[in-house]
Amino acid sequence: MPLRETLARVDADLAAGRIPVARQRLRGLVSSFPYDLTLRVRLAEVYRLYGDAAEAGRWMYLEEDRNADETAAFEARYGSSGWRMKALAWRGPEAMAATAFAEEQLVAVRTACADELGHPVDWDDPASYRDDLEGEYEAPFEPWTVGGVLACVGCLVATLGVLAIWVNGLVALFD
Repeated sequence: MPLRETLARVDADLAAGRIPVARQRLRGLVSSFPYDLTLRVRLAEVYRLYGDAAEAGRWMYLEEDRNADETAAFEARYGSSGWRMKALAWRGPEAMAATAFAEEQLVAVRTACADELGHPVDWDDPASYRDDLEGEYEAPFEPWTVGGVLACVGCLVATLGVLAIWVNGLVALFD
């Protein structure tokens, strides 16, 4: 699906209150277009709707006008430079960054990771910094949504219904 069409769907999802769907679409776009910093900013805005400062900081990390508290939350959640490299989801050389600040940030993260590991690391080769990914990582908290709760309740009711039919059939078999 073309970028403009997907962004139009993101806007429609946000207007309709389908924030998880909009977030997922934007995550896909960032994966497909890692150099487009505006997509990262939009994704950070969605995470702000959740109140998730660390994820907002993650996606604003390459922006000069980022929020210091969000940046600190991101750096705390992704404690090592290897985890930060993975979290930033960058591919290719830092020179592909749209701004000089973004390029400096990417170089700083990669250099810190290389210094910690004692060998060169590359954005395109996760194996080069995989040694640093063995440490602790706090998974991002995602709040319960009404749709998620309803899906769980629906699955539970369906399972209980199937179980009731099975037990009824078993009882009828031995009557």
